[in-house]
Amino acid sequence: MADNQALSASRFPNESQSKKNEKRRTENMPNTTATTHPLTLARLQTFLSRTYKSKFVRNVAVVASGTAGAQAITTAFSPIITRLYGPEAFGLLGTFMAIVAVVTPIAALSYPIAIVLPKEDSDARAIAKLSALLAGSIALILVLTLWLAGDWLADLLRVQEIRSFLWLIPLVVVCSAFMQIVQQWLIRKKQFRVTARAAVLNALVINVLKSGFGLLRPIAAVLIGLTAVGNGIHAGLLAFGAKKYEREYQSERTGERRPISLWAVAKQHYDFPLYRAPQVFINALSQSLPVLMLAAFFGPASAGFYALCRRLLGLPSQLIGKSVGDVFYPRITEAAHNGENLTCLLVKATLALAAVGIFPFGIVVAFGPLLFGFVFGAEWVVAGEYARWLALWMYLAFINRPSVVSIPVMNLQGQFLKYELVSVILRLSALAIGFFVFQVDIFAIIIFSMMGVLLNVYLIFMTICKSKSQ
Repeated sequence: MADNQALSASRFPNESQSKKNEKRRTENMPNTTATTHPLTLARLQTFLSRTYKSKFVRNVAVVASGTAGAQAITTAFSPIITRLYGPEAFGLLGTFMAIVAVVTPIAALSYPIAIVLPKEDSDARAIAKLSALLAGSIALILVLTLWLAGDWLADLLRVQEIRSFLWLIPLVVVCSAFMQIVQQWLIRKKQFRVTARAAVLNALVINVLKSGFGLLRPIAAVLIGLTAVGNGIHAGLLAFGAKKYEREYQSERTGERRPISLWAVAKQHYDFPLYRAPQVFINALSQSLPVLMLAAFFGPASAGFYALCRRLLGLPSQLIGKSVGDVFYPRITEAAHNGENLTCLLVKATLALAAVGIFPFGIVVAFGPLLFGFVFGAEWVVAGEYARWLALWMYLAFINRPSVVSIPVMNLQGQFLKYELVSVILRLSALAIGFFVFQVDIFAIIIFSMMGVLLNVYLIFMTICKSKSQ
């Protein structure tokens, strides 16, 4: 009997002991919760504090806030401007901008992009001076070319409707090159607030002018003229901010200027005109071809649909992608100088953009025609059909920004040029199939977009793999 009781006690604790244990657990439970909860909050507060104090995050926030302000202004005016001018006017504007986008990259042979790279400011100033001289010289060559063969070029490109506006191209090229020079200098100095303010002011001025003149005379000439003027205004605002910064910084600078040969700088960064300028030119050509081909084969309205889609779908890239890229470029340059892990930086930035972009682009894929018809008017529903396919391509172009800005840092300019050569051939083939086989504009857009998705996926993985060997 005693043995049975002992056995029973060993298998089942007595009731009083069980109650004591249960009471102890109940009493301890609030203490455990109270202890864990503050620890969780403390960790969250620490994470948020570190994020807020991160210079990289704060710089991205500054650039993004300026870009967001500019894009918010543009978006707010878009329903007014699209109803004033219509698809045909936007198609002619898109055709003009497509030509400008192809010509602009050769203005300074991509030397402005190298301004961020040198350790010494004197070298960077020499690159800026070289870029300005090249831009002025190439603009004069463009003037001479238009004088001698302007009509022939207009007939070749089938842009007779904007023939008289081709004379604005040299002006736009010079202003764009000057704007890029000042932007890169401000990025080098990490003066992101200056670029943010300039973007907001420029957007406000241009959109007010477009709306005001549109009420009086809503024609394509107004859109094209104001777009050309806009580049000059933006460049001037950036220059004013850069000069103000230079005056404030002048008293702190002592003896850093040293004479340097422009030819020496040109040779040192030869890979930019040799590889990067052709790459940017080919990339611009491949992105401008849809506008030119849509205008030539399906009329200016189709080109207008595409132009509006590209502008609106480019908002996330301008708002966040470009902001991250502008801040990431000097950061990864600095990391390369210090021997840090470039792959880790690149992957983190790419994944962050992928997470941020999935929602806005996903909305367009799901509800493109409905959104465009509601916001811009019934005549823009077709643009929504374009948008839902273009959004897939633009999403990948949005998240590849860290990869693109890392290319000069990792000396991959030559490989990037090869990528662009293959890319333009494949995109041309995609457009040709859509135009000549299916003879339907939406099929051309679908094939073109899917090809863009595949090419951008390859670029991201190629850059990440190459970063491991740096």
